[in-house]
Amino acid sequence: MRSFAAVERFIAEVTARKLRPIYVFAGDEAFLFKLCRDAILEHLVSPDMREFSVYEMDLGQVEMAEVLDGARTASLMAPFQVFFVRGLKNLYGRGSHEHAFKAIADYAERPNPDALVVLIADHISIPADARRMELTDRDRYQRIRETLGTACGVVELTRVEEGDAARWVSTRAAGQGFKIDSDAARELVDALGGDMMMIANELEKLMLFVAARKHISLGDVETNVLAAKQRSLYELTDAISARDRVKALEVLQAMLSSGEGEDAAIGHIYMLAKTFRQMLVISQRQVRDSRALWQALWQGFRVPPFAADDLIRQARRYRSRRDLTRALRLLARADLALRSNPASKRLVLEKLVLDLASEPPPGLPALEQLEAPI
Repeated sequence: MRSFAAVERFIAEVTARKLRPIYVFAGDEAFLFKLCRDAILEHLVSPDMREFSVYEMDLGQVEMAEVLDGARTASLMAPFQVFFVRGLKNLYGRGSHEHAFKAIADYAERPNPDALVVLIADHISIPADARRMELTDRDRYQRIRETLGTACGVVELTRVEEGDAARWVSTRAAGQGFKIDSDAARELVDALGGDMMMIANELEKLMLFVAARKHISLGDVETNVLAAKQRSLYELTDAISARDRVKALEVLQAMLSSGEGEDAAIGHIYMLAKTFRQMLVISQRQVRDSRALWQALWQGFRVPPFAADDLIRQARRYRSRRDLTRALRLLARADLALRSNPASKRLVLEKLVLDLASEPPPGLPALEQLEAPI
């Protein structure tokens, strides 16, 4: 898997103990950093000695010379020392830092064989396709290469491609004795926007959920991963906003056929109401891109990153605030009907979806004030 190639090479060096004295971890992909860190701790530091062997430092608080002095000094307690040093960006701020770069080069020539220094450059972001790197990040990365590339080993922590992420999910599950369907692996990756830390965490939860049968299906992902549920929700609102009643009913049927079925009806109403309120804010503030969206929606009322562009596009399909407040009024009525113990919750939801996906009747009065028990 190309996205993991640099990390796999580094882990191989750690395992074989054929290490360079200093490494730069370039990139903000937290999951790949965790893989590298875990490998270092597993192969170089015994668990009972980590208190004496592992140092966490920040160049915003200490000088580079102090870090290197610590690396040079043999420990009376630990046979091997590891220094994780954050804040590498401080070496590229205002003023001259030539003394720091010279100190790094001098140490690399005469290192302590029983120490490893890891410089963390998480102030840059490297996409899966390096050609798409933003200009600012490209300049920062080039400066790191020019100043530290000779003295240090550079490990690129790039964003993981979605295809590689899905393959990692399958490999990880198989390594734990589980089988995961290919469409389930893809849905897990898609639903979480390729965030590998979240993917790994949700995969662990899924394996606990299906521990008895050792098989993860698409339905398991859709039922247990909140983001996957949200994806289905945005598919539903996409069909509703496009006035595609057939598609909307098909998506609703799929949502009701998985997980808790009709028992989750009120939850579906709540999420739909929240989404339409978000669209109302987008419409009122005339949001046109995802950057403006984060400013328009406050903390706790924001949308997942994967849904930002879709929600903006859906909101723009509504001609006026009146159409959106009508949708909220319909949702309020459906919520009241569901709480009144109806004969069929499915029929309530189906009628709601049909009404939402239909054109409003002509002459509908403006609903400037809306009070809804949702």
